[in-house]
Amino acid sequence: MKRNYQRELEQVIEEHQNQGSVPRLFLHSCCAPCSSYVLEYLCRYFQITVFYYNPNIYPPQEYQKRVEEQKNFIQQFSQNILREQESDKVFYPIDFVEGNFDIERFYKMAEGLEHVPEGGERCFRCYELRLREAAEYAEKFKMDYFTTTLSISPLKNAEKLNEIGEKLAEEYGISYLCSDFKKKNGYKRSVELSRTYGMYRQDYCGCVFSKRQREQQKSCDIV
Repeated sequence: MKRNYQRELEQVIEEHQNQGSVPRLFLHSCCAPCSSYVLEYLCRYFQITVFYYNPNIYPPQEYQKRVEEQKNFIQQFSQNILREQESDKVFYPIDFVEGNFDIERFYKMAEGLEHVPEGGERCFRCYELRLREAAEYAEKFKMDYFTTTLSISPLKNAEKLNEIGEKLAEEYGISYLCSDFKKKNGYKRSVELSRTYGMYRQDYCGCVFSKRQREQQKSCDIV
């Protein structure tokens, strides 16, 4: 039977609310737009540290643009939720950690898979590369959970992401928060929040291979 990751996430949230506990979550973020809904949703239940680790992004100028967008969004969003604290809603502060931009590590991982289409084995290895780094940091910081925003994208394989996350959870001894953030109109809400905050929304995933594939698609559309 296919697992309902959204329901599993809701059960974890409900369990902690019944206990009156606020767990610490180490949240790998692929980009600001994808993090928007996830943060809006989860900051009511978790103390979140956003982890920006994406050595796949090409070119370096694009990386800098995206990481600054992430920082700016967290700052603006945090200011807004502080204002809302005056209502009956409760939100928890959001911290930020930037990982190393070790792009050579990504290229080494992608060796032999350069021509694999987006969504295939190269992407799965990229998921693991980033989630492994998140698991290592989460263990170091003694977090209760780690997870990623990647499952919000309709183009990302949520089942594979959760499979990798649970494998790493066993390896590092820290719980993985299973999710499929595109559910409950999560992706749609991220688009709305991107407009509200005037965010830059990239038109390719991030790596040089996805950029080339996207440029080829654009050329075909023009023809």
